[in-house]
Amino acid sequence: MSFQSEPAAASGLLSMSAPPHWRARSLAKVRHAFFGRTGGVSTGIYAGLNAGTGSHDDPDAVAENRRRIAAAFGADLSQLVGVHQVHSADAVFVERPWAGERPHADALVSKTPGLALSVLTADCAPVLLADARAQVIGAAHAGWKGAIGGVLEATVALMEKHGAERARIGAAIGPCIHQPSYEVGPEFHARFTQASADYAAFFLPGIDGKFQFDLPGFCAFRLRALGVSAEIVDADTYPAADTLFSHRRSVHAREPDYGRNCAAIALS
Repeated sequence: MSFQSEPAAASGLLSMSAPPHWRARSLAKVRHAFFGRTGGVSTGIYAGLNAGTGSHDDPDAVAENRRRIAAAFGADLSQLVGVHQVHSADAVFVERPWAGERPHADALVSKTPGLALSVLTADCAPVLLADARAQVIGAAHAGWKGAIGGVLEATVALMEKHGAERARIGAAIGPCIHQPSYEVGPEFHARFTQASADYAAFFLPGIDGKFQFDLPGFCAFRLRALGVSAEIVDADTYPAADTLFSHRRSVHAREPDYGRNCAAIALS
């Protein structure tokens, strides 16, 4: 199922001044958004809403972009909480903003109202999750390594530990690189199909012995195998140069760096 970017005023969930964003129907009861590159102050190759503190963008511009994202949730910048993403399968529970260094992990879970859990991506899949009845939310950064390694399973397990029920969890897979844009080599294909013959369904033959990999489809498959409802935002980061950042596109353009998209979710 696809979702269109819509103004914050139509969402009824974020502030009127929120930057343009995508939403998912399965998360309609919880404040959430998948932000792209529009609505920010960065310039040059980072033009727009670059939320990447690890980029080489002007730190003041990144801080202002992140302040705008936090403000969309009615939160201070300190309440926009993330982790030091390392393509792992690790999920952490968050009760308050970090007092020191962010933990090395790739997913966050919380029950604290006012905290905006966030992940940064630039082709990897941002996944937002919620059990609205139990008031448990999660956010996961799912690149191919994390997805096959179990980051989504770890997120759901941690949500369950804190009162969620997987049958009630809704999940949305945000803008990421889609199959037509995701060319991979035979060794990548072999890694997946050796793990499970079922994973062959997420590859199409490409040119010169290569394959096209369906990252959002694979993430949805892993979630549905857990009994979690999963939806996919119909937005491919690679061709959407005006609206989304893409690491692969920046590499092909021989740019020295790239901006990061931000996905966030919060309890009222």
